[in-house]
Amino acid sequence: MMDLSVIGILVSLAVIVVLALRGLGIAVIGPLAAALVAIFSGMGVLDTLMGPYMKGFISYAAKFFLIFLFASIFGKYMDDSGAAKAIARKLLQLVGHKGPFYVLFSVAMITLLLTLGGVSMFVVIFAVMPIARPLFKQMNIPWHLFIAAFIFGIGSLSMTMVPGSPSIQNIMPTKYLGTTPMAAPLLGIICSILIMAMNAWYMNWQLKKAYAKGEGYADSAPSNVVDEIDDTKILPGFLVSLVPPLAVVICLNALKLDPVWALIIGCVVAAGCFWKNITSHFATINGGATNTAIPIINTCADVGYGMAVAATSGFKIITDFLMAIPGPPIVALSAATFMMTGITGSASGGLAIVLETLIGKYAAMGLNPEMLHRIVVMACGVFDAMPHSGATVTALAVSGLTHRQAYRHVWYGHVVATFLVMLIAIPLAVVLYR
Repeated sequence: MMDLSVIGILVSLAVIVVLALRGLGIAVIGPLAAALVAIFSGMGVLDTLMGPYMKGFISYAAKFFLIFLFASIFGKYMDDSGAAKAIARKLLQLVGHKGPFYVLFSVAMITLLLTLGGVSMFVVIFAVMPIARPLFKQMNIPWHLFIAAFIFGIGSLSMTMVPGSPSIQNIMPTKYLGTTPMAAPLLGIICSILIMAMNAWYMNWQLKKAYAKGEGYADSAPSNVVDEIDDTKILPGFLVSLVPPLAVVICLNALKLDPVWALIIGCVVAAGCFWKNITSHFATINGGATNTAIPIINTCADVGYGMAVAATSGFKIITDFLMAIPGPPIVALSAATFMMTGITGSASGGLAIVLETLIGKYAAMGLNPEMLHRIVVMACGVFDAMPHSGATVTALAVSGLTHRQAYRHVWYGHVVATFLVMLIAIPLAVVLYR
């Protein structure tokens, strides 16, 4: 007979998915799900919320608030100055007019470079979309394929696989394992090449399939998003626009500075480079600081729920089951990460739960910290893009598309492709880092 505490955990997970799909925020869902866990586990609801839940919430905020803050301000500088648009426009001018596939691949590479430069995906989509749409219209490319290109660029490649990426997911394990963002470079590079090949093939296949069915731009083009680039704003030069992202990457990897210092330097460099392009520096800083609130609170709410679950008897039963999965320990670690990120619909939220509750057990086994870093980060970028994921919902809404029209591109280009790469990455990691 299944333990009542385990049932409570499963019920709480179902509640998270259902309520998230209905549009309720994780800041509300998190404590509600933790309360359900407490009830099924015979724990006091308020004691659980004020104890393990808030402990996890506060612990994550203490570790990562400054990173979220300065990353958000940096992204706001790239957005308000027009630098993100300047980079996107230049790259599309260079390679985006040679044919339909080149347009798709160019959009993917632009999003990749911008996210590798520390720019938030929420900034990237607003920078790239109005530049991409006229090209899609001109070359009669079905608009729903924009999501295939966009998710390729902002997904696991830049978020979890590329060594040295300034993504929050790639930085988080450094606080638990003592690693750097460059952890396990060979494994990361091999997996990056694999995911690029899979996504390039997928985009080309979908493009040919759409044309064979007679699909064109008008078949999925929405009327509620901007069609043309706003040319009234004077953008900074392309090379100048690259300086702040490069400063962040160099500080983070070559100089090996703490991520907070790397991002602070990036903000200062951005302020200097774009001094004349920013109407009000205080407004940009305040806007970036305000934009920090929702991502950090949502992730803290995820982590708080995870710590509430970790305090139950059912969690020990589940972790014992996972740890007993045959094969190398990183198989169980990957499975646990798949589960947590899939349920929360958040790569950073699910990863934070795993880092807070499980990673210490695997580090204590004497496993290579760099291997643990890269595997757990790549695993968080597999099932994070479920239909209820905030990033998925936002990308579809901003581009004027529905789940029915375009979610399949997220599923195959991100979830399926990254899962297949993980099937290769796990045995490869065992060989490289035994």
